[in-house]
Amino acid sequence: MNKKTLFADFDSVPTKAWKQKIQVDLKGADYNDTLVWDNPEGIKIKPFYNRDDYTDDHPKAPASPMQWFIGQRVRVSEAVQANNEVKDLIAKGVESLVFEIPDTAIAPEALLQGINLKKVAVYLEFTSVASENVRSFLEYAKESGNQFFFGLDPLGTLARKGNWHTNEAKDFELMGDLMEKYPNQPILHIDMGLYQNAGANAVQQLAYSLAQANEYLIRYALKNKAGITFEVAVGANYFSEIAKLRALRLLWKSLAAEYEFPEHCHVLAQPSRRNKTLYDYNVNMLRTTTECMVAVLGGANTVINLPYDDLYHEQNEFGDRISRNQLLILKKESYFDKVSNAADGAYYIESLTRQLAEEALGLFKSIEKGGGWLAQLKSQTLQRKIRESASKEQEAYDSGKLVLIGSNKYPNLDDRMKENLERSPFPQKKSRKTVVEPILEKRLAEKEEQKRLQDE
Repeated sequence: MNKKTLFADFDSVPTKAWKQKIQVDLKGADYNDTLVWDNPEGIKIKPFYNRDDYTDDHPKAPASPMQWFIGQRVRVSEAVQANNEVKDLIAKGVESLVFEIPDTAIAPEALLQGINLKKVAVYLEFTSVASENVRSFLEYAKESGNQFFFGLDPLGTLARKGNWHTNEAKDFELMGDLMEKYPNQPILHIDMGLYQNAGANAVQQLAYSLAQANEYLIRYALKNKAGITFEVAVGANYFSEIAKLRALRLLWKSLAAEYEFPEHCHVLAQPSRRNKTLYDYNVNMLRTTTECMVAVLGGANTVINLPYDDLYHEQNEFGDRISRNQLLILKKESYFDKVSNAADGAYYIESLTRQLAEEALGLFKSIEKGGGWLAQLKSQTLQRKIRESASKEQEAYDSGKLVLIGSNKYPNLDDRMKENLERSPFPQKKSRKTVVEPILEKRLAEKEEQKRLQDE
């Protein structure tokens, strides 16, 4: 029996009929007050979605990648040692590497010796656009003929630290020189995760990232058309986060077309730190598992997991193995690699994707009318808006409306953590002069955890 014959036996049920049936079952209670709710972005979420919520003229998100890769971060201090480490990681199932490159000289030939760069995707994150290592790795990539992804984002550094590496003019000049000299290397990188970890809602994350990318495109689109990488932090709102990643591709496609830039972006995703907890830390494994699922279903190219003990332990083999195995289970045992577009056609997700994209596009246009991303960062408008969003989320957590099991709900009051701290789980405040107010990451449970540590 073919599909048309099967569905011909059933009459379609329009939205009006569903609502009438629900209204009867509510026995007089108001439909909107009882079942329709607002998500953190102010989008009204209905109790059901059907064909009426999706039309063929809705813009389609670009296709998800045909496959996604299991990634892991590697902090490089010495090239040969890091090379031995990554060979071991590849043998254990890692398919993509994110190297954090220091300012000290690192030879790319030594770091990447013996690694099959045709099969292993490599991301390179540098301390600044002025690092001497940047040019050596760009030259290596150019000569080897392999594709690397370079994490150069001076605007992101300014937003995170409050300062340029050198100064505004010099940092932009260095970036422009690199873009022009290496036109075939994907240099542009947007750290979208900073906004999520600081408390921005999904609409803000999308709009601010798009506006930040636009700052680069205005300056460099004619010099380099090799593509862009978005580094995304995935939060706990399952369907909204799937829609966020899909909306990102949709929005980027629209913006890139204006500059005749490649319409497909590269997405590097990892779980958010904002909802991770110090106490009852094993629950972090549940949170990161669902967030990694979201990253896959949303269409990330590479997914990096966050170790369950990342808040309070130094990097260790056990934590890394558990986080890696979570991804291996999703891919090898749960078969999350068998379908590249599993969320396509889901009316709820399609509708939410469209609404997030529309809201984010409206905010993006407002930012551009206000002078653009950099002007709004300098005027502290972006910082203020993120603080307002973060405060609302914090209030929801403090009131118990937003639940983190083991922290503000069902806490184990006998749990003791003070003796287990290898590093501080709280950001260390540094007194320094900045040219703009930095955007600061903050976890929801921090205040409560500080009190519990003091009381131990």
